[in-house]
Amino acid sequence: MKVLPRLILLAAAGYLIADGFVFKGPVSRWAGSIISPASAPLAARVDGHPITISQLDRALAESLWLDGKTPASLKPEELKAARETALQELIDHELLRLQVKALAAQLPVTPEEINERLRRLVGRFETKGALETAMKTQGIPSEQDLRDRLAARIRQEKFLALRLAPSSRVTDEEAREWFERNQAAVALPERIDARHIFIPTLDHPPEEAKQKLDAALVELTEKKKDFATLARELSEDPATKENGGALGWMTASRLPEDFSVPAFSLEVNKPTLFRTKLGWHLVEVTARQPAGPRTFEQAKPEILNALAALKSRQATEEIRSSLRKSGSGKIEVF
Repeated sequence: MKVLPRLILLAAAGYLIADGFVFKGPVSRWAGSIISPASAPLAARVDGHPITISQLDRALAESLWLDGKTPASLKPEELKAARETALQELIDHELLRLQVKALAAQLPVTPEEINERLRRLVGRFETKGALETAMKTQGIPSEQDLRDRLAARIRQEKFLALRLAPSSRVTDEEAREWFERNQAAVALPERIDARHIFIPTLDHPPEEAKQKLDAALVELTEKKKDFATLARELSEDPATKENGGALGWMTASRLPEDFSVPAFSLEVNKPTLFRTKLGWHLVEVTARQPAGPRTFEQAKPEILNALAALKSRQATEEIRSSLRKSGSGKIEVF
């Protein structure tokens, strides 16, 4: 794997730092503390708060899923190490939660912030039933309880941002030095410029969503309406619908595989319908650029972000060590 993409991966999966497409799982990575039945088998306890075996299993599965793996795909010694890593992350998360809880008054969260986080969370589930099942599994009885937990998570992120900001600054000199050593690593991969009309299966039966986009494709083909008009009328992607469905320039590595594979196989200016786990998409690739080299100025924003993420990860490890020292007497591992 090239060096820069590896740094970018750290930015996306940075330890204890999560957001949007950085969050690791449907609910358990968002929800903060989780109330579990007293009879549930425990993996650990932090200041009296239980971490159950089922929580550990879910955290392990989610972590492996991000790497395209499953528990069954690992050797016994690999599985043991992965479980230990997942458990330590859950313990660290709980220590962080306790620290932030004590500072809640200094880390205000607005209703708008919670609403936006809830909207992103809901969008990760194919149906309302799937979301409700996940909430029940996690011991989250109501939407208000979920909102409270999301607020706690946002406070954690703000706490980390305040602690990490001074340590994550990167100078232009540092960025240029890295570029000179790794010019091959910053070569541009193949990119496409695309737009889409999206109807999720969360709120619509899959066949109904498909029929709407089939009809839209006919209108496009017969030139009754243009793509931008149909996007504004039909798309349920709030980030793109008012902009004609424009997704901008994208690389395959930045997209979910069930979207990138069909999208990158499309011919230019040939709208095509396909389904992902989130719903149905009518996608048109409007331009394509092959892989090629980049200048420092072109790569600079990405290098700055990636190096800042690396510095943040190093600083996060220091925070982790500090939390462990202050909370060492509160941790029981079974």
